[in-house]
Amino acid sequence: MKKEKYNVIGVMSGTSLDGIDLAHLIFSIHNDKWGFEILESETISYSSEWINLLKNAVSFSDKELADLDRNYTQLLGNTILEFISKYKIENLDAVCSHGHTILHQPEKGITLQIGNLPEIEKICNQKIVCDFRVQDVRLGGQGAPLVPIGDRILFSEYEYCLNLGGFSNVSFELNGQRVAFDISPVNTVLNYYATLFGFEYDNKGQISRTGKNNTELLSELNSLDYYKKNFPKSLGIEFVKNIILPIIEKYSISNQDKLASFTEHIAMQLALALPNKKTSLFITGGGAYNDYLIERIACHLPEMEIIIPSKKSIEYKEALLFGLLGVLKLRDEINVLKSYTGAKKDHSSGIIYNTKNYN
Repeated sequence: MKKEKYNVIGVMSGTSLDGIDLAHLIFSIHNDKWGFEILESETISYSSEWINLLKNAVSFSDKELADLDRNYTQLLGNTILEFISKYKIENLDAVCSHGHTILHQPEKGITLQIGNLPEIEKICNQKIVCDFRVQDVRLGGQGAPLVPIGDRILFSEYEYCLNLGGFSNVSFELNGQRVAFDISPVNTVLNYYATLFGFEYDNKGQISRTGKNNTELLSELNSLDYYKKNFPKSLGIEFVKNIILPIIEKYSISNQDKLASFTEHIAMQLALALPNKKTSLFITGGGAYNDYLIERIACHLPEMEIIIPSKKSIEYKEALLFGLLGVLKLRDEINVLKSYTGAKKDHSSGIIYNTKNYN
C-alpha cells in the first residue's frame, strides 16, 4: 500500500572519499507533489586504512574484491546502526543505501558498488533498499547518473542541477525529457593533488588560486574523446587513474599550477556542456565550497544565475536523492529514466532486503 509519508535514511559514499553521508529524511506526497525534510545528518570519515583500500580496489583480484565487499558491508551496516542509535531514530520505512562504487565500466556491462550484500539487513535490523545501478547496466544503460529523477521531482524550479563531487554531473530538461550526464572529474583529481600538500582537500581552492594555468595541459585535457561524446555518458575512477593523472603528470610544472589548470578545465567543460548560458544553475556537492572553482565557473558563465543552497543541501543532496530513489522503489514506481542512462526502458531499480516485517 502506498503511503503519503515516508521515514527513511539515505546513505551515500562518493568517489571523492570524503566519508559515508547519512541523512534522516521525511518524504511526503500530496496531490502528486513531493516534499522533503532533512533531519539529522552526518558524514562519517573513513580511516586512512579504508581510504587506501578504496583507492586501490580498482586493481584488486576477484577474491580481494569479494573480501572487501564483505568487510565494507559490515562497516557500512555498523555505521548505519550507530547513526540510528545515536539519534534515537524509530519507525523507519527503510534505509536507502547507494554503497561505494569500485568499478564502473558500463561499456563492458560492468558496475560494482560494494556494501550491498544481503547481510546488511541483519546488521541494521531494518528494511534495506540498495544496489541501484546494476539493473540499469543490465538494461544497456550507463548506470549513472541516477539522481536526475530526484532533481526533476524535488528541484524543478532550477534549470540546471549540478553536483560537484568526485565528478561533476548535471541534469536538466531538454525537449520534454530529463537528460543527465557526467561532465568531468572534479574532487577525484583536486583532492589527489591537495594530499601532496598534506591536506585532504584544497580548502576554498586556496592552493589552486596561487597557481597559473598551463595552456598546453589545458588544451590536451580539453581535447579528450570523452568530451566529444554525446550523452548519455558517465565516468568512473578508471578514467582518472588511466587517463587524467598520466596526462597531468607528463608536465613538469608545479602542483599549484596543476591544480589551477585542472580547476580551469572543470569550469571550461561545464560551460561547454550547458546549452543555455543565461538561466539558473543549482550547485551542490563538496565542490560548492571551493570558492576559486565557483569563481572560475562564474567567469565562464557570466550570465548564469548561480545558486548555492544551505549546508545540509550541499552536503547531503545525494543521500537525499538516493533516499527518494529508495522510496520510489518501495512504491514500485519508476526511479530511473532511459532518457539519461540510455537503458532500453524506464524502470524501477534497486534491490529490497525485507525478510521480516519491521513496521
